[in-house]
Amino acid sequence: MAFDRRWNIVMTNRAVEPFFADVDPDLLRPPVNLVRLGLDPRGFAPLVVNLADVRAVFRSRITRQLALTHDAELAALHDELLEPGSADASDPSVASDVLIPMVLRLGGREVRLFSTITTFGTPMDITLDEVAVESYYPADAESAAHFEEPRLGNFGLHKP
Repeated sequence: MAFDRRWNIVMTNRAVEPFFADVDPDLLRPPVNLVRLGLDPRGFAPLVVNLADVRAVFRSRITRQLALTHDAELAALHDELLEPGSADASDPSVASDVLIPMVLRLGGREVRLFSTITTFGTPMDITLDEVAVESYYPADAESAAHFEEPRLGNFGLHKP
């Protein structure tokens, strides 16, 4: 997925389509916001076993962005989904926000993934300065095998 500085998705590939299958259609109306999609109970949040960790990484990154930009739309997103007491009472266990570890409950089993976010430094075009790409990878052989199994086109995604 590619997203802009406000975490609005600007481009995806076909690999993410199955993940959108059970998302509330209201969350898929443009602009589709990656943070809202990931943390809203009508989005991916019910599938994310380690939601507190994922929320902590988003909180850290967006807090840093706000310190630099003071963007009102980003501040509203932070207030809506990332206030420290807004959800997830447990302490996060993420030691770094370079990699985002995610454990998803898919098809009755836990699938471990990690994602990385790539940003473009010193761009020659201002539009590249505001775009980041998030990529997801299986974190272990069992999780990789889950995505290699034939699933009739839905990668084994089911409502929890």
